[in-house]
Amino acid sequence: MLDRQRRARLGRECATTAVLAAPLVAGQLLTIGMNVIDVQLAGRLGTAVLAATSAGYNVWVLALLVTLGILLAVAPHVARLDGAGRRGEVGAVFRQGLWLGLAIGVGFLLLLRQAEPLLVWVGTPPEVVPDALRFLRAISWGAPALALFFVCRNTSEGLSRTRPTLYVSLLGVALLLPLAWSLMYGRLGLPALGAEGAGLAHATILWLQAGAYLAWLRWHPDYAAARLFERFERPSARVIGQLVAVGAPMGFSIFMEGSLFVFTALVAGSFGVVAGSAHAIAMNVASFTFMVPLGIGMATTVRVGNAVGRRDPAGVAWAGAAGFALVLATQLVAAAAILFGAGGIAGLYSDDPAVRELAIALLVAAAWFQLPDGIQGLFNGALRGLEDTRVPALMTVVSYWAVGATLGWWFGRQLGEGPEGLWKGLIAGLCCAALLLGLRFAQRARAGLAALPRV
Repeated sequence: MLDRQRRARLGRECATTAVLAAPLVAGQLLTIGMNVIDVQLAGRLGTAVLAATSAGYNVWVLALLVTLGILLAVAPHVARLDGAGRRGEVGAVFRQGLWLGLAIGVGFLLLLRQAEPLLVWVGTPPEVVPDALRFLRAISWGAPALALFFVCRNTSEGLSRTRPTLYVSLLGVALLLPLAWSLMYGRLGLPALGAEGAGLAHATILWLQAGAYLAWLRWHPDYAAARLFERFERPSARVIGQLVAVGAPMGFSIFMEGSLFVFTALVAGSFGVVAGSAHAIAMNVASFTFMVPLGIGMATTVRVGNAVGRRDPAGVAWAGAAGFALVLATQLVAAAAILFGAGGIAGLYSDDPAVRELAIALLVAAAWFQLPDGIQGLFNGALRGLEDTRVPALMTVVSYWAVGATLGWWFGRQLGEGPEGLWKGLIAGLCCAALLLGLRFAQRARAGLAALPRV
C-alpha cells in the first residue's frame, strides 16, 4: 500500500513538473536553436567562417553563462515569496533585478569588445582571430538586452508562468533565420558580413526579445498581483546584495561548467581548423540536447522554492525525485538518438569529409555524457531552489577543472588523442559533478525543516 502511494505521489509530482518544464524546455531548445542557425549558416560559408563564428561564440557563452547564473537568483526568491502567499512583494525583487541586470549587461558589453588578447592567448588560429573579434564586437551590443531578458524570464518562471519564455523564444528563432541569412550572405540589399553579420543579427534579436518580454509582464493580467511596475525604485544595496549573495556562486558554478566546455573548444581549435569545426558541431548538438534537462532543472528550482515557501521539507524531496526521474528518461532517449544518428547529424552541418568523419567520432562521445550532464544540471537546479549555492560552486571547481579539464588535457595533449581525448575529460568531469551534487541534495533533503532557508 505504501509503495503504491509513493508511486502515485511520484507520478503526480512528475506530471506537475513536466507541465511546468515543457515550455521551459521548448524555450531553451529554441534559444540554443539560435546558435544552431548561426553555426549552420556559417558552415555553408566555409570552414574558416565556421571556425571564426564558433570561436567568437565560445567567448560570448562565457559572458552569457555568468549573466544567467547571477540572475538565476531571481527565480527561487520569487518562487519562495509565491509559495508563502506573498506575491505582492515580487515587484520589488523584479525591479532590483533589472538594475542588477543592466549593470552586468553593460559591463560585458565593454569587456567583450576587448577580447582579442583572450582569443590569442587560448591559441585561436591567427587567420580566425579577426573575424571572431568582429563577431564578438557585433554581438556585444546585445549583452544588456540578454540580462534584461533573463530577469524577466526568471521572474515569470518563479511565478510558475513558463509559457512566455516559449513565446518569446519562438519570436527570436522566427526572426533570426531571415535576418542572419541576409546579413551573413548579403541578401535583401544588405552587405555580406559573414561572422560579423551573425553577431549583429543575434544582438538585434536579443533586444527584440527583451522588449517583448517586458511588454508581456507589463500588460498581461497574470502578473497584476505581483505589482511589477507599480513604481520606480532606485537601486537598493540590500536587495541587490541579497541577489548577488545567492547568484554569484551560481554564476561561478555555471561559469565553471561552461568554461570547461569553452576550454575544450578552444584547445580543440588549436589542433587545426578541421578539429575545431568538428568539435563545434558535436558541442552544438550536445548543447542542444542539454536544454531538456536544463529546462527540467529550472522547473525543479521553482517546485523546490515553492516547497520552501510552504515550509514543506517532504515537498522538497519529492520535487527533486520527480526531476531526477524525468531527466533519466529524457537523457536516455537523447543518448540513443545521438548514438544511432551521428552520421546524419554530422552531414547536416558540413560537406567537408574530414570534418564529418571527426564529428561522428565526437558525437559518439557526446552520447555517453548525456546522462551525467543531465543529472548534474538537475541537481544544480534543485539546490538553487534551496538557495544552497556556495558548496555546489566548490564542487563544480573540483569536478569541471581538477577532474574534467586536467584529464581532458592529459588525454588530448599528453597522450596525443586530440579532440577525442578532450571529450573523455568532459565525461569524467560531468560524472564527478553528478555524483557530488546528487549526494549534496540528498543530504539537504534528509535534513528536513532545519535545511530550509527562511522566507
